[in-house]
Amino acid sequence: MVLLGWMSEAAYADESGVSYWLPGRFSSLAATPGVPGWSMAEVYYHTSVSAFGAAAAAREVQIGRFPATVNVDLNLRLNAQADLVLLNPTYTFATPVLGGQLAIGMTGLFGRSSADLNGTLTTGFGPFAATRMGSFGDSITSVGDLYPQLTLKWNAGVHNFMAYVTGDVPVGAYDPNRLANLGIGHGAIDGGGGYTYFNPQAGHEFSVVAGFTYNFKNNDTQYQNGTDFHVDWGASQFLSKQVFVGLVGYAYQQITDDSGQHPILGGFRSRVVGVGPQVGFLFPVGDMQGYLNLKGYGEFAAENRPAGWNTWLTFSISPTAPTGTVTPTRRIVTK
Repeated sequence: MVLLGWMSEAAYADESGVSYWLPGRFSSLAATPGVPGWSMAEVYYHTSVSAFGAAAAAREVQIGRFPATVNVDLNLRLNAQADLVLLNPTYTFATPVLGGQLAIGMTGLFGRSSADLNGTLTTGFGPFAATRMGSFGDSITSVGDLYPQLTLKWNAGVHNFMAYVTGDVPVGAYDPNRLANLGIGHGAIDGGGGYTYFNPQAGHEFSVVAGFTYNFKNNDTQYQNGTDFHVDWGASQFLSKQVFVGLVGYAYQQITDDSGQHPILGGFRSRVVGVGPQVGFLFPVGDMQGYLNLKGYGEFAAENRPAGWNTWLTFSISPTAPTGTVTPTRRIVTK
């Protein structure tokens, strides 16, 4: 099972450093088919990030409502944290579609996001200038947007392939004048494909998923994020049939300019890279299969985007693979 579609606006990028796509939502075993039936995944997600200069000032410019003609001198720092719980029910169909396995799901989230901004921002109209100094903060505890998903997966021995499409339904808590939000204020659609090599006899596994995001205009701000490209990957070694360890990582790059931004921000293309460890554990839950995974990322090479670290603790429960299945199909939240 693939859990997708969550984010904290205070933490991630394009408009004011905020993107629809949350890097790290795919990782190990992403393209392996699951077991037909209903499954449920719960994720606790924590992130702590900071940003300087333009990435911080973008938020100040938005909530400060500065005219597009104003000159801005940037000396700001943004700090943000989020603690979120994500719920992802998914149904996997038994009847093949285009020779593959179809699954549909919906992700929702609730939790708390907080942010604070401090430093100075100097604005000027010709010979006149004004400076805003000090710091202010904001926090919100509420629900976020909804994120429908559809995946189609194929298996050929140790090789597994996936196509997916997902998007953002902007119904979560959002106010363009707030520093912290749990919704992003606009719709988005994202699609791509992935591959997993999984050899259960040797215990070797490697997965990679790549995709593109198209963002619709935010009608509250008349701002439209550019197109984003992202790659998530995971590599693991099974130490037994129940336990594996490995590495996870991601790369995110905005490939077209934003529109509607303050002139000093330019195209405001965002970028970030992350990498970290993971450990997973499979266990029976009655006649179902349970899965527990802990992974974390440290971020670097950020541009026009807050960066820091994030951790994911995932628990999922799903139907057990039938006895005698050649390649164990695991209803795993690979996030």
